[in-house]
Amino acid sequence: MTENYTALYEEHKKLGASFTDFGGWQMPLKYSSELAEHHAVRKSAGLFDLSHMGEVWVTGPDAAAFLDYALVGKISAMAIGKAKYSLIANEDGGIIDDLITYRRGEQKFLVVPNAGNATVVAAALAERAGSAHEGGFDVAVRDASAETSLIAVQGPRAQDILLRLVPAAQHELVTGLKYYAAVDVPFLVGGTSQELLLARTGYTGEDGFEIFVANDDAAALWQSLVAVAEEGELTPAGLASRDSLRLEAGMPLYGNELSLEGDPFSAGLGPVVALSKERDFVGKAALAATKEAGAGTTKGRKLVGLRGLGRRAGRGHYPVLKDGSKVGEVTSGQPSPTLGYPVAMAYVDVAFAEPGTALDIDLRGKAEPFEVVALPFYKRVK
Repeated sequence: MTENYTALYEEHKKLGASFTDFGGWQMPLKYSSELAEHHAVRKSAGLFDLSHMGEVWVTGPDAAAFLDYALVGKISAMAIGKAKYSLIANEDGGIIDDLITYRRGEQKFLVVPNAGNATVVAAALAERAGSAHEGGFDVAVRDASAETSLIAVQGPRAQDILLRLVPAAQHELVTGLKYYAAVDVPFLVGGTSQELLLARTGYTGEDGFEIFVANDDAAALWQSLVAVAEEGELTPAGLASRDSLRLEAGMPLYGNELSLEGDPFSAGLGPVVALSKERDFVGKAALAATKEAGAGTTKGRKLVGLRGLGRRAGRGHYPVLKDGSKVGEVTSGQPSPTLGYPVAMAYVDVAFAEPGTALDIDLRGKAEPFEVVALPFYKRVK
């Protein structure tokens, strides 16, 4: 596989990052201690490089109608300036990816797929745009992933830090920005003012922001954020802490909780699928049949949270047991740094999915007690 490097790779090297492959990208796993980075996000703020994510622009007179057809959600109902979590499915109802779509104008949308799926999603959107569905769509699909960087500041101090790079007259653009919304904001980057797209979104369970910036300006923005932060206020954070943070927040990871073999209803994402009569979309018939068959409710398995009653953590693919018999499988699991006990997400038979159900995880031959709990494990105090 070809190794890709973000525009911030040299910044990470300077900070002594340990790197790992993620979706074909060399990404910082951690800089010093993933535990310290995790706690920094919960208590102050963390700085993340998310430039491995994709950015696909969909524009044109039929952009809204096209995305209604290409994705499982009703994107046309979204107001300008808002964002929406959705899925892109294949004809069989399998999940190609979960993604966020930002509406930047009446005929202008930004679709952000996950790292390893960015190329596949961009190709699927381009193919669907040229499909014969109702004579095709008057849209342009442009994959801007290779030229775009994405930097996130996540944590209770995130807003205060960002405001130091924004002129006082424009502070309201930041302070007034709602969750799952985005706005163009002038930032002071390397001594010059630049208008950048700022989104109040994230993958940590904390308040936070994601900033879209051209590759050429990414390092200057990163350095500017570090420069305005007080000592210990903003900690560069890698993929290890990002994973423990998103797990505590009960957020799915493609390849773990979501896949082509899975379905939205078993994953607890049924509300994301808009099965209204008036619109067609790719995978609709298959997903309607899956829902009708009782997936995640009366049939098959359901994604649940598991709280460890002991000290040992379950890991991905470990069997979940009931009275010694396998009734499921862990998708993600580790000790929770914030809560102080092991947590896991797992698909279990629907008969054992009720909160309070006692189950075990097979930890290499030893049954460790866990209890089904409602997701998320952690919810910030607002």
